[in-house]
Amino acid sequence: MEITLVRSRAAAIETDALIVLDWNIEKGGKHSGISVPLAAFYESGEITGKMLELTLMHGVEGYKARRVVIVGAGEREKFDASAMRKVAGAALRLLKGKGIQSIALALDEDGLTVPAYVAAAAEGLLLGNWEPDELKTDKKNNKQISSAVLVAGSVAPSLEGQFDAALERGITIGKAANLSRDISVEPPNLLTPRALAERARTMAQAAGLSIDVLDQDRMRQLGMGALLGVAQGSAEPPALIVIHYTPASPSADHLGFVGKGVTFDTGGISIKPSDGMEKMKYDMCGAAAVIGVMQALALLKPSVAITALIPTVENMPGSKAQRPGDIVTSLSGKTIEVLNTDAEGRLILADAITYAKQLGCTHIIDAATLTGAIVVALGHISSGAFTNNDALLTRWMDASKDAGEKMWHMPLDDDYRELLKTAYADIGNIGGRYGGACSAAMFIKEFVGDTPWVHVDVAGTAWLDEAKPWMAKGPTGIPLGTFVNLAMNWK
Repeated sequence: MEITLVRSRAAAIETDALIVLDWNIEKGGKHSGISVPLAAFYESGEITGKMLELTLMHGVEGYKARRVVIVGAGEREKFDASAMRKVAGAALRLLKGKGIQSIALALDEDGLTVPAYVAAAAEGLLLGNWEPDELKTDKKNNKQISSAVLVAGSVAPSLEGQFDAALERGITIGKAANLSRDISVEPPNLLTPRALAERARTMAQAAGLSIDVLDQDRMRQLGMGALLGVAQGSAEPPALIVIHYTPASPSADHLGFVGKGVTFDTGGISIKPSDGMEKMKYDMCGAAAVIGVMQALALLKPSVAITALIPTVENMPGSKAQRPGDIVTSLSGKTIEVLNTDAEGRLILADAITYAKQLGCTHIIDAATLTGAIVVALGHISSGAFTNNDALLTRWMDASKDAGEKMWHMPLDDDYRELLKTAYADIGNIGGRYGGACSAAMFIKEFVGDTPWVHVDVAGTAWLDEAKPWMAKGPTGIPLGTFVNLAMNWK
């Protein structure tokens, strides 16, 4: 979909459908400028302006657009970039089902002509246009919007560059998120660890980034026993994908972005129940988000060096699979007793994080679909954020607010370390039934040491089991937007 920005009045735009935002009158808002020809609908309460209320009208007086979609945007004082993404995506998804080719979104009134809304609208339209049906052969119902226009009001000539940059940023992030979603939705028979490495290589080469893929032999030579232990039950060999971004004038800081890449997780010998196991292709959503992040940052060019590390494996119960009770030696030299083979993500992250430190990363953020416990704690609303450094967490949480990706600070007290004690090794890989998300984070912290670090458990937010008005069923791309904002705001 092509997205452009024009300076005009929305009423003068000729298009298949014009999207107009409307405010909740019950909360003290006022209806949009389109309200005069639609006064009867407002009086009857058919149009209220409540968030994500969608009303499609034909031939509205005073507008050249063939159709007008009035989108409830809620309370004006609470409206922000996150809400803009949702209303843009929801309106597009209503229209695409009707075979409409061209649309426009009105930003020319009510103070909507600001760069943040331009970026959010572009991103929301791209996210809303994505579908998870790449492998369907019958695409009769796969209707796509081919072009969209953002209609902005006039601004001072000196500010034009800000709006152009905002449009490009929104398009860049939206496309990167959709790349992440394309990867995440691939079935595990096609997206093996080697295939994931090739997807990353294709992206890196196209974006001008350097990439190194460590194979099984190199990881064995380095001593990555934790990662290799998870992989040994599969006929598919593992990989550790390392992607580098270096700015023209790098600062002293070096960010490490780590994404869990389990392309399919049976649970290994500690096998999962069969009900719902097909969803476990999503266990590489953290990896896919990090790949998308690097594509976006290659274009947006932050001023800080970034290395992405993606450990990727299959967790299978083959004849050579590691067993409960096995003890492995990690890259750090610490020994780990594998008490449950379904707690595999933390094992591959341990070696990847240790390697990130060896490569000189001064700050590390990992994203992982790590625990069912975080879904019990936070549902599918917020990701859990754990840290050993409050200053880095503050940066991360600020970045998440701008991205509209909800995070909740979870505890990581030293007491959780007691849950991981074992008589036979330095640390066990599980800590018991209760506080599972916290003990999992504490396990990772053991390998982080004093390096400032944030762990983001996206097990409940990386995937939608049912479509939302603004987004299709399937992968969400979370926390790609937060990663991008953190890097772009780093000083």
